Amino acid sequence: MNPLLKDFNTAPFSKISNSDYKPSIKKAIEIAKSEIDEIVNNTDVPTFENTTVALDFSGEKLNKITSIFFNLNSAETNDEIQKIAQEISPWLSEFSNDINLNKNLFKRVKIVFDNRGTLDLTPEQEMLLDKQYKSFARNGANLKETDKSKLREIDAKLSKLSLKFGENVLTETNAFEMHLTNENDLAGLPESAKEAAKEVAKTKNKEGWVFTLDYPSYIPFLTYADNRELRKRMAIAAGKKAFQNNEFNNEKNVLEIVNLRHQRANLLGYKTHAHFVLEERMAETPEKVIEFSNNLLEKAKPAALKEFKNLENFAKKLDGIDQLQKWDGSYYSEKLKKELFDLDQELLKPYFKLENVIDGVFEIANRLYDLKFEEVFNIDKYHKDVKTYGVTDTNGNFISVFYADFHPRKGKRNGAWMTSYKSQQIKNGVNERPQISIVCNFTKPTETKPSLLTFNEVTTLFHEFGHALHGMLANTTYNSLSGTSVSWDFVELPSQVLENWCYEKEALELFAKHYETGEIIPMKYVEKIKESASFHEGMQTLRQLSFGLLDMQWHGQDPSEISSVKEFENNAFSNTKLYPDVAENCMSTAFSHIFQGGYSAGYYSYKWAEVLDADAFEYFLEEGIFNKEVATKFKENVLSKGGTEKPMILYKRFRGKEPKPDALLKRAGLI
Repeated sequence: MNPLLKDFNTAPFSKISNSDYKPSIKKAIEIAKSEIDEIVNNTDVPTFENTTVALDFSGEKLNKITSIFFNLNSAETNDEIQKIAQEISPWLSEFSNDINLNKNLFKRVKIVFDNRGTLDLTPEQEMLLDKQYKSFARNGANLKETDKSKLREIDAKLSKLSLKFGENVLTETNAFEMHLTNENDLAGLPESAKEAAKEVAKTKNKEGWVFTLDYPSYIPFLTYADNRELRKRMAIAAGKKAFQNNEFNNEKNVLEIVNLRHQRANLLGYKTHAHFVLEERMAETPEKVIEFSNNLLEKAKPAALKEFKNLENFAKKLDGIDQLQKWDGSYYSEKLKKELFDLDQELLKPYFKLENVIDGVFEIANRLYDLKFEEVFNIDKYHKDVKTYGVTDTNGNFISVFYADFHPRKGKRNGAWMTSYKSQQIKNGVNERPQISIVCNFTKPTETKPSLLTFNEVTTLFHEFGHALHGMLANTTYNSLSGTSVSWDFVELPSQVLENWCYEKEALELFAKHYETGEIIPMKYVEKIKESASFHEGMQTLRQLSFGLLDMQWHGQDPSEISSVKEFENNAFSNTKLYPDVAENCMSTAFSHIFQGGYSAGYYSYKWAEVLDADAFEYFLEEGIFNKEVATKFKENVLSKGGTEKPMILYKRFRGKEPKPDALLKRAGLI
């Protein structure tokens, strides 16, 4: 029997073969359809239980199977899986439309919704009903039949286009390598980067060193390599992903995606895709997002211009460079940072052995939220590099299964993310606990050294683990409101707030130990990490805002007149640009967050959540970073509550007041 159709608790990875996916997804769609039919054909009067709750619990098998499939399509993919993804995506968007456009189902949901005032619902039940009703209305349930067909067509096209977009980016990332055989070309690079490049060359049966566009290879090269021409070659290669004259070019895909999104929004009665998306976010309207972004821009831009000028002067003084280019930024920033703070990332790495950082983040979770993590070896995994843990609380109650996958490999997309194989929910009186996973691309161990993280990788691990805590500590009744199922501009709060512990002496002493001597990281380094935390914060803020504003430009207006992706992008960047443009590069064609992930009209939420996280962490700083009372408030009002109430209500319950951007501006050294 197909292993995916059997009842299983954790994913039976080793028993699944690629040929199992299509039949099991087909079958699971049939099962889900019959669950929907049961609700629709129920002759009893529609109630909260027989309609709202029944609908929330439907499609469970399908969700389980597709979460396994799509998680692997990101973390352990191959040509066959990508081909299956292209085939099943239209099935899934059609099934989702079958639900959203089901007149009789909507009729029942609407009856319950219209009677909500008489039902004596809890806030969580109200939220579930509200979300459910809106998901029908926002997905075309009120449209006439011809428009419903149009919507189906648009959705099927969009699901294929975003998959194709992602595949093109991954193919282009994997296609580039820079093979070096002359050791002089490696001048400036730390030993660890050279050793890693040698290992990559070995796997490709080549002499010398191979550098790729995977972050652990690409970023050290751009940061340390003295050879400016080679830095330029790497930077241009990264910048022209899916913007080359070949079959993997994404320009047409970008234009098609934004036009289809716009048509979809219009069809549903919204002015633009951004108006549609933001209605359900904390920010509410594009105008509010643009105002928020411009307010921050006003504070950040003078600082950014000043920092950029200083960096230019520094590069000129050091190497006589007249015009800083994009491939010079990281290199001279690192040198200037070293001069100003006497802080070298390479000096820090021996204190951040991956295993120690993992133990550290576990210990912090224990002190704040009473969690214990134990590595277990009886859970099936999809790759030998994956680690599996059982998570309990200090009373021994089971909390979650936790998967962690840390190193880059061919079938894994770049970046870092948290995902889940099963959401928490309370069903038939049983609190079903979640299965959570984080996936990263950290420096691999080599023959002579363990995996030593850059400080940036340390904060990334904390970031993803913050998302994981949001998933693990979920404690809601309904799975569609559980864990990270919150409005998109609130979802980054738990992840970003946890990064703050990486800068605190009390936390660093728990895990920042030299991998050879066991010596705790010297306090002078900790002071320097803190001092340098706001280094070039103006430029960083400008960069983040520029991506958010580009996203709003793509999605906050009618895109039908746009003919050149590159030209449009240049105009969008005109107010935030520091470096000269590189003609053969384009950001949008590889901007996976907005064209493949779920961040369209939502990229601003990183900055939005930073305002929340700085404000929230200020509370911890006032009371002590391991203060149990504050941690418990955060756990009970934010981490465990998922999307059961409006985010601002939850936040105010934790903090006692609305957030102000002052804490962020202060932390960033911008006021």
